[in-house]
Amino acid sequence: MRPAFSVIFLTTLIGAGQGLFIALYLAELLAIADVISQPDSRAFFATGSVLVLVFLAAGLVASFFHLGHPERAWRAAAMWRTSWLSREVIVLPALMGSVALYGLIHYVGMSSTGQTLTVGAIALVLSIALYVCTAMIYACIRFLQEWASALTVSNFFLMGCASGFTLATFFAAVAHRELTGIYAVIAIVATAAALISRLASLLRNRSLKRKSTIQSATGIRHPKVVQKAQGAMGGSFNTRHFFHGKTAEMLLAVKWFFLIASFPLPLVLLGGWLSAGSTFFLLSAFLVQYLGLVAERWYFFVEANHPQNLYYQS
Repeated sequence: MRPAFSVIFLTTLIGAGQGLFIALYLAELLAIADVISQPDSRAFFATGSVLVLVFLAAGLVASFFHLGHPERAWRAAAMWRTSWLSREVIVLPALMGSVALYGLIHYVGMSSTGQTLTVGAIALVLSIALYVCTAMIYACIRFLQEWASALTVSNFFLMGCASGFTLATFFAAVAHRELTGIYAVIAIVATAAALISRLASLLRNRSLKRKSTIQSATGIRHPKVVQKAQGAMGGSFNTRHFFHGKTAEMLLAVKWFFLIASFPLPLVLLGGWLSAGSTFFLLSAFLVQYLGLVAERWYFFVEANHPQNLYYQS
């Protein structure tokens, strides 16, 4: 498939934002359980909520560049009964509203009433639901065999949590240092789990048995079919949007880049903070990991082989 950078930035930005909110709500639960001291409502929770909203809003803005008619974007929610895209369109603004309310309650100092626990729980459920909705947009497409797997959902969830908790580790180092070590350990575990899940999907996709053949694509049942032409005299919508057009060498380079930048390098940088205590390592860990996840999401789209490419060959 041809990757759309608007969707790449949408999924990676909101994924990090969702993970960051999960980290914020975890901090509130830890404070209630007296595992940590109570973080400052304004400096930590309200500011953290604003940071979450920045990532969610940036992802939402990026998504508009993927629309042919942005003025009709509201219609995307109409098919919520059957469309995971429609569900995503509904859940994302709902999450943004609940996070905004969560941060506002903390900002005005009403957290002692327990309202933030209720609003935060709603936002937590919406965060998890958004991971599922976003991933299922791709996992539900059965004829794209590389995507049609439960591993697609686990990859979106684990990578979002990994980047979100890596960002939360840097944020905690600035706003509430007591949480930094806890967040760093969770970020390491989430990154390692994301690596295992992504490697599993790569191994699965390498061994896929194709359901479509050149015979089923062309309708010619002869056992030996040799294609002499592309299937069209020139470029078309099919050849532009369902094939990436990149070389095998570039695909291999991008794959190794995201495997290194998304997982081992952040782990090394997080480990560097554990030994040196410098916030520079934490900021670098998030930036490197985010760049790696952008490359991973690009490869995720390129990796999907649309059956129509059996007919429209290069």
